[in-house]
Amino acid sequence: MPGAEAEADVLIVGGGPVGLTARALLERWGVRVLLVEKHRELSPFPRSRLVNVRSMEIYRQLGLAARIAARAFAPEYGRIRFRDTLHDQDFATAAMVGVNAPVPESPVIGVVTSQDRLEPTLLAAADAQTRFGAELVGLAEEDDGVVASLVDHEHGGRTRVRARYVLAADGANSAVRQLLGIDTTGPGAMGDFTTVVFHADLNRWCARQPAGVYFTAHGSFAPLYPEGGWAWFGPTPDDAAGADWPALVARALGPGAEARAEVVRVQHWVMNAFVAERFRHGRILLAGDAAHAVPIIGGLGMNAGLSDVHNLCWKLAGVLRGWAEPRLVETYETERQPVAHETLRQAVANAHLLFQVQKRRRDQLQSGQAASDQIELPWSERYFAQLGFVLGVTYRSGAVLADDTAPPEPSERGTDYFPTAEPGHRMPHLWLARTRSTLDAFGEWFTLLTPDPTRWAPRTPTPWPLRVEPLPAEHTGLCGLGPRGALLIRPDGHIGARWPEHPPSEAALHDALSAVTCPALP
Repeated sequence: MPGAEAEADVLIVGGGPVGLTARALLERWGVRVLLVEKHRELSPFPRSRLVNVRSMEIYRQLGLAARIAARAFAPEYGRIRFRDTLHDQDFATAAMVGVNAPVPESPVIGVVTSQDRLEPTLLAAADAQTRFGAELVGLAEEDDGVVASLVDHEHGGRTRVRARYVLAADGANSAVRQLLGIDTTGPGAMGDFTTVVFHADLNRWCARQPAGVYFTAHGSFAPLYPEGGWAWFGPTPDDAAGADWPALVARALGPGAEARAEVVRVQHWVMNAFVAERFRHGRILLAGDAAHAVPIIGGLGMNAGLSDVHNLCWKLAGVLRGWAEPRLVETYETERQPVAHETLRQAVANAHLLFQVQKRRRDQLQSGQAASDQIELPWSERYFAQLGFVLGVTYRSGAVLADDTAPPEPSERGTDYFPTAEPGHRMPHLWLARTRSTLDAFGEWFTLLTPDPTRWAPRTPTPWPLRVEPLPAEHTGLCGLGPRGALLIRPDGHIGARWPEHPPSEAALHDALSAVTCPALP
């Protein structure tokens, strides 16, 4: 491209967890990546607090799970507590399933950690070029690529970058989405909120009853790091410019708390709730909050964005490396947009239920009821058992070859997760060896799991990256396989095809890989 100062296979716009994870995934595939972030450094704010069990599986695949867990809170912090003020007793509590303790459905456990603790680990996980202080201000599409115009806030001036694809992970106020004129659907802004980061000694009320977040009638508290630090967040007051933040925090701490809050920084933000009408515009793709911004209650937003790029990056790599047709990238929107709408519904429901609890408790206290009086919650502890939304995601597209054994999918997933090896589902975690999971067999390749590897091994090299793995006989029943059956697992860990019995022909595997990577148009 004449006049372009730099080139990349994929230009990633946005240096948050979603963009940084995409950078690491694409680098594993050997894709040339340039990531640009308009801010001059990683965000100093804690922001997202939860890395759920599915996201930790992705980071296990990248070799990062142990590193992330080492800097996170202990599992007992995987709990929420409801109090009138921080120094009062709980009037309700609930565990975060898959975070507060291991679950048999996964080889990993989710963690409570702050985004500003996670991002440096992700940045160090890849060597791909990254430019901070570079803001995208224009996009021009061509037949075989996209030209991006950038403003350099560090040195001044503009540069142009030509990329085969652009991945927009630039947040709820995405400049890319706005430049493309992509509209959104959903409730929209659900309120203005403020996060106050502060130092205080709160061990007296929290050390023996740890939690990832304490919801109170006057805002919520979250411990930031195992070694110390706190955040309070709540509705932004009308006079935010003149607000006495230490006083507001003290009110939420409660009378007689005798803890002084040393305010470090304050950030105002909007709780958004929407899904983009399109996730793709030609060679430009939206991911994370740029594609779907959901309320923070339940910790679903960032994690959904991580699954976005886990779904997308192998498809981009396949097209760029020549073993997949460009229309494979179109299945990204087909597969992930329904998940985004379902995630939005759940997160909005979470937020409304939380607001109900807080309002009901404030009304009780204003009517003179004692702080020790119990409040009837609009949910049970089961409400927080969201493994169905985390591990039960199912894809339906041309990149999944459905078989005749799969029952009709429910319109919405419940909180329960039921492991299944039906096409489109995440391959269940099963132990292949003492410390090796089926999930450890997946990576920058397709995986064929079968109790009869000899019969299924390709006789000649294939254009696709492929590994054949033996499946222990004790797992064939759960997988719906006979002694000569097989599962074809996509690089994102979702099942692309299943043969319950023997291969129907010598070309069965070849034909399936061809169909998954060159899907028919709907």
